[in-house]
Order: sequence, then C-alpha cells, then structure tokens
Amino acid sequence: MERTVGMDDRRTVLTHIEAGTERLLATLGGLDDARLREPSALPDWTRGHVAAHIARNADSLWNLLEWARTGREIPQYPSLEQRNADIEEGAARSVPELVEDVRASAARFAELARALPEDAWEAPVQAMLGWPHPAWYTLFRRWHEVEAHHVDLVAGYGPADWPDPYVRWALADTLHGRTTLQEYRIVAADTGETAGEGPVITGSARALLGWLSGRTDGAELDADGPLPAPPPWPAEPGGF
Repeated sequence: MERTVGMDDRRTVLTHIEAGTERLLATLGGLDDARLREPSALPDWTRGHVAAHIARNADSLWNLLEWARTGREIPQYPSLEQRNADIEEGAARSVPELVEDVRASAARFAELARALPEDAWEAPVQAMLGWPHPAWYTLFRRWHEVEAHHVDLVAGYGPADWPDPYVRWALADTLHGRTTLQEYRIVAADTGETAGEGPVITGSARALLGWLSGRTDGAELDADGPLPAPPPWPAEPGGF
C-alpha cells in the first residue's frame, strides 16, 4: 500500500523538527571549542564534524524540496566529495559559528517547507544513495538527522531523551524499511509494533530503536540467542 501524509501531518512533523533543532542548538551552544574538537560517537568525526553535517544536511534536503517545487532536478549533494569537503571545512569553525550555521540552515529548510505548494509534496525526488521518495518524506529524513545526530554529539542527550512521537514513527519506519532484519521477529512490547519472522528480539520501542539505529548496544533487549549486528540505518524506506 502506498504511503502519503496530509498537510496537518507535515505541519506536525515540522514542528517536531524545529523543537528538536532548538534542543540540539542548546546542547551545541553549551560546548566550548575544546569540546567541539573531541571525538563524537561517529567514527573519525569530532563533535564539530557532526554539527557541520547537520547544517549541510539541511541545505541538501532544501535542494530536494526545491527540486519538488520547480520540477528541475537538483541532486541532494553536488557530489560525495563536495559533501565531505564541506563537512571538513565546517568542522573547524568555532562554537558560535557552528551554532549560527545550524540555526540558519534549519531555518532555510523550514521556510521552504512551509511555502511549498500542496501539489509539490508528492513529487518524486532522490536521495544521495539513489533511492527515490516523494518530497514529503524529506521532512521525515530531516527528523532522523536532528534526533539521531544530537545523540552522536555525546553531550548529554541520548535515546532516552528522544520524544515519543519520534520513537513511534522512526521504529515503524525502520521495521518496515527495505533493509530490516526480516529473518528475525522484532517485537516492541509497549507499542505492539512487529516485523519479520524467526528468532524473537523484544523490548520497548525506544530500546529497539536505540539498538537498530546503532546508538545503543541493545543491552535492554531480550533475544532468542545473541543479538545480530543491526543493518545500516536509516533503512531505505518501503511503501512508495
């Protein structure tokens, strides 16, 4: 069954994104330049790299909304090499500079999202990795970026702090994506969300999402045997 979302759902998600961005900015603004240069949770990236990526991601997803608005194909990033170079350049900035970059890029994205014509939201666009999706899914991709990478700053915000609406949506989206562990039966004990067949892995929706997203080790989960390595995340979505 094909998925779509209406205007009210889009406004709600954008509100969640903006609230999450404010929380992220508060965390980032509480760092000093020395802590900004310390390792993040992501391999070979400092906290500065994570912050720069969050900003450039907003601009990249702005590109996809502009593609939907104009009908003129605009790639998410000009190239992988340019994406990486821009993150490296941004990572060397000071805390105030990165705070402003994250704030301004997020505002540009939100402004275009609010102005996008209704008929543009179903327009097909394409992720950097090549998979297509309707423009409305760009909002949900941004929600992932804000919440997951806030955790990656390793600065006091963790999966326990994720808002419940994000956990519910992100777990369902992950479980029904195209790269989920379909050879296991994954059960969210608190929400009833399930997917797959095979040995059972169970826990709260929050604990499952933390593990599937690579942000926790899954110690809170119950499993029939050793936990497998989770697949790449975010999963390529299904149902379009």
